[in-house]
Amino acid sequence: MPKITYIEHDGTERAVDAEVGATVMETAIRNSVPGIVAECGGACSCATCHVHVDEAWSEKVGPPSPMEEDMLDFAFDVRPSSRLSCQIKVTDELDGLIVRTPEQQG
Repeated sequence: MPKITYIEHDGTERAVDAEVGATVMETAIRNSVPGIVAECGGACSCATCHVHVDEAWSEKVGPPSPMEEDMLDFAFDVRPSSRLSCQIKVTDELDGLIVRTPEQQG
């Protein structure tokens, strides 16, 4: 089972097990990870599951889709590493993934 580490804006780390096929957002919600609001429930129609993907994982996670990029326009503290966690599917290759939550969600 892949493990994902969520780092809150204050530096608090929370490593959780993730199911293959779930999303990084769904994994956060199931494990009560602070900082992931997910108002739209994963429909890519808000920016409340915004995360910063650790640089070492950027290539494996891949770039955002055009629709995701549009939604990131509404996010707080957008960076080149920004992604919507609802759009990142958990695979075995993402075991060890590190994402950071911004100070607030947009």
